[in-house]
Amino acid sequence: MPILNRGGRPGLLGMAARTAVVAGTATAVSGRVEQRQQARAMDRQMQAAEHQMIQQQQQQAAIAQAVAEQAAAAPMGAPVAPVAPEAIAPAVAGAGVPGAGVPAPPAPAPGVPGDDLIARLQQLGQLHQQGILTDQEFAAAKQQILGG
Repeated sequence: MPILNRGGRPGLLGMAARTAVVAGTATAVSGRVEQRQQARAMDRQMQAAEHQMIQQQQQQAAIAQAVAEQAAAAPMGAPVAPVAPEAIAPAVAGAGVPGAGVPAPPAPAPGVPGDDLIARLQQLGQLHQQGILTDQEFAAAKQQILGG
């Protein structure tokens, strides 16, 4: 049987092989693109989480600084009002700029000295438990609150 020359056109098997190669290449490229997209999305999520953690640390530092400034500004034995989150918001907003957004310490609120003392000690204890204040800062602030 003579072999026929088809003029360079592939037969049925050749066409199926070429289609399989093209489909395999497309699948491999598609899989690699998807992996890259997932890696980029993961990187963006990690960066957002790091950014959020930095903001929380700055906010905690601003709270600790406001408490320390408030405790330092109050005369010995004088009642000091608890620090409200609204008073700290300007400091957190300007945390990236040195000296910007530093709030003035709030004026001491009039009230019953015994109740205010307990409230201040409880607030101080919460800041210490949250890790915002170190043991030394906690002890110093407690001594100042107790007037000693």
